[in-house]
Amino acid sequence: MTDTAPERIEPAGAAPRGWFQRSLDGVERVGNALPHPATLFLMLSAVVVLLSALCAWLAVTVPHPLSGETVAVVNLLSAEGLRRLALNVVPNFVQFAPLGPVVVSLLGLSVAERSGLLGAVVRAVVAAAPARVLTVVLVFCGAMSHTVGDVGYVLLLPLGAALFHSLGRHPLAGLAAAYYGVSGGFAANMLLSPTDVVLAGLTQESARLIDPAYVVSPMANYYFLSASVLFVTLSGTVITERVIVPRLGPYRGAAVAASFEPLSAAERSGLRWAFGVIALLGVLLVLGLAPADGVLRDPARPALVDSVLIRGLVFFLFGFGLLPGLAYGWRAGTIRRDRDIYKGMEQNVEVLASYIVVIFFIAQFVNLFNWTNLGVVLAVQGAATLKALSLGPVALLLALVLLTALIDLVLGSASAKWAMLGPILIPMLMLLGSPPELTQAAYRVGDSITNIITPLASNFPLVLLFAQRYEPQAGIGTLTATMLPYSLVNLLVWPLLLVGWMLLGWPLGPG
Repeated sequence: MTDTAPERIEPAGAAPRGWFQRSLDGVERVGNALPHPATLFLMLSAVVVLLSALCAWLAVTVPHPLSGETVAVVNLLSAEGLRRLALNVVPNFVQFAPLGPVVVSLLGLSVAERSGLLGAVVRAVVAAAPARVLTVVLVFCGAMSHTVGDVGYVLLLPLGAALFHSLGRHPLAGLAAAYYGVSGGFAANMLLSPTDVVLAGLTQESARLIDPAYVVSPMANYYFLSASVLFVTLSGTVITERVIVPRLGPYRGAAVAASFEPLSAAERSGLRWAFGVIALLGVLLVLGLAPADGVLRDPARPALVDSVLIRGLVFFLFGFGLLPGLAYGWRAGTIRRDRDIYKGMEQNVEVLASYIVVIFFIAQFVNLFNWTNLGVVLAVQGAATLKALSLGPVALLLALVLLTALIDLVLGSASAKWAMLGPILIPMLMLLGSPPELTQAAYRVGDSITNIITPLASNFPLVLLFAQRYEPQAGIGTLTATMLPYSLVNLLVWPLLLVGWMLLGWPLGPG
């Protein structure tokens, strides 16, 4: 992953760039002047170690939000810290949550890509739909993808770039539209997701610190989050078409787009077989999930969100890439022997090399940060500051959104942040008359604002990897500057939608 962005060449006769576009160019230059992402995380790890030593020397402590026990900052600049790092450097890496799912998912999808299936799908879609409809569909599908975890990152982002490229538009604009839907629209969904269940459980436990009988449903924010899908889709489409596409201009890179030639008879046959396999797999999933004792149901955890499908999603994503790809390749004649299958996998693993390098250093940073307890201190102190401000209900709600967005810049996990913030903020706001469901909704909005612009997000290197397929010189600044307009709109508009919802007295969800 390189750090120098390609020189931006303006088309002849183009209108002068306004102050906002020039500001984004400045963000790109500054961001690309940062070190290589691996070096950046190495430096941040060093800062965490030094900060832990300073805070330990100052005896910085906070009460734990749940247990009330004193939490002290752990000094990593010590013999014990050195031993801990030496013994855990490998587990930190191989057990880092995003690594395995990304690699396994891409192995399966690489067969679909190398067989020509994805290229044929792109050509078929481009032939059937106008460009701006594709932007709407990309953002909408990204927001809806949370039902099945992080599949949007692996599938929708490269597909969005390929679709835009095939239409003669800049592929990074398609990547940005999909990325905004998946990550910037993280709090928007019309279907129940695992995140809804996890956060509702944490909210309920926090609420019971005040009311031991309080119950929070996983659908507590369903109405508001469903309506938010419309906001995310509309804002993502408008920003992509009015800001991102004009800023990026025409694509002048070396990547070759899928041809516009009509599909051959063999390719059409391959698509029919591939979609037939997908339909068959879908039927098998329904048969495994529909009965209460279905093979994909866990008797100990019967809820759909706890099913084998959701918890073992990586396996099914691998299969949905591999099997349709094989069917297409067999009928289209692009896969003739087993070596063709593994060659496709090997080529994608080669592309993943830069991602794996960066993930190694991210994993060390995340674990060092967690070991120090600095995340707990940051959350508790931030919530205490919010409480001390003695704001009114509207200002307090907006401050909560902003606090969450700021913490999200350094602590990505939605459940980890809420596990620390919830036990402090929910009781505090309940005593001020604000229901836990509203506090949770404000947290979810704030958690979506800065997801797409922080290099510390665990999926940021993967997004940068996809961008570098088309712009090999793209760096942190390129991606941050591209996504910043979406983040600003989220910050300025989405919290106001929540405030309006509250002032109108509309229910956030059923019941």
